[in-house]
Amino acid sequence: MDLYSGLPWWIAKNSLYNYYNPLQSDYKTDVVIIGSGITGVLVAHELCNSGIKCIVIDKRSPCTGSTIASTALLQYEIDTPLTDLADKIGETAAVKAYQACLHSIPAIEEVFQSIAYDPDLTRVPSIFYASDRKGYSLIKKEHDLRVKHNLPAEFIEKKELQKRYGMNAPGALVNHVSAQIDAYSAATHLLRYQMHRHQLPVFTHTEVTACKEYGSHCDVITVNGHAISCYAVIIAAGFEAGKFLPQDIMKLTSTYAIISTPMDEKELWPEDALIWETATPYLYIRTDSRNRIIVGGEDEEFRNPVKRDKLLRDKVETLEKKFKKLFPLIPFQTDMAWCGTFSSTTDGLPFIGSWPGNDKLLYALGYGGNGITFSMIAAEMLRNKLNGIKDDREDIFGFERMDVSLKE
Repeated sequence: MDLYSGLPWWIAKNSLYNYYNPLQSDYKTDVVIIGSGITGVLVAHELCNSGIKCIVIDKRSPCTGSTIASTALLQYEIDTPLTDLADKIGETAAVKAYQACLHSIPAIEEVFQSIAYDPDLTRVPSIFYASDRKGYSLIKKEHDLRVKHNLPAEFIEKKELQKRYGMNAPGALVNHVSAQIDAYSAATHLLRYQMHRHQLPVFTHTEVTACKEYGSHCDVITVNGHAISCYAVIIAAGFEAGKFLPQDIMKLTSTYAIISTPMDEKELWPEDALIWETATPYLYIRTDSRNRIIVGGEDEEFRNPVKRDKLLRDKVETLEKKFKKLFPLIPFQTDMAWCGTFSSTTDGLPFIGSWPGNDKLLYALGYGGNGITFSMIAAEMLRNKLNGIKDDREDIFGFERMDVSLKE
């Protein structure tokens, strides 16, 4: 399936990593990571650094699935507001989920500092603005619950929001712990680093048809009939992981994005803040290091790539109108547009770990709008699991919560 269409900005901004290395024989290793996007690459980085022998396998060129279409906002806030998440899974667990995301942002920074590479990773504020009166009530309640648990949150009213950021909205929650990144640059460089530093084998254009678990090992079978024998398999293939799951656990959604022509820095709002709203589906906005504005949203239930792509022209017009309503004085002109497909869960949380009773098949599924921070959490959790280290986050992000998250 095509994971995106149109022209994502990252493929125009960066040189395409033209790496071709299909698996041509049987192979043996400790861990097989299926998926070479930002999730699989972060997992490989953590495993390599802890001395675990692993390989990465993908049916495409490296990082050319969902990663290349990501708008790459890094936030501790997830799609499900903390107040709603507390109602779904309990206040204690909800707060721990938010705290885990808060921790993951500096953890991502540390990864790229450790390899002396900057994938345009920039700390910026985040503005969660009220779309309407209902949204205003939500952010008031959100503010109180976040402050109660020492989570970063500043509530500002309409006049202050207009004065500080030039935005036309009833009010907002602001924090100064968020970031933005070029996910494609990050993933491809980190992959090349580990290929050089730890001789990480990467097999591209190699599709997996089955993962067979035995008592002491697994066999990963490719479309050409080759078998990879390993101790464990990590599925980091996004919504395409569905064929490896015993049960349907995700909802597919189409999302749309546009990017402006380059602009004068004086025309942008202060501090290059990330912006998103309380409405569902929500509008989300960020800048790029080259003074372009990225606007995304207008999510639709995914049916098939053809129907998703046919909506692109109309979605571009709608996104432009919504942006101009929020920032009437900014002369936004669309330069490129794209659409993609992503997965979500009913509670907005990822699924990380092993399926109950299936210990050698592990999953790193960062479903939702906060996928890259979830990816970092998954990388740390799976590294710990394979090293026999207990990780309390398993209780929040594991499959054991399915009876809660799937009951709606």
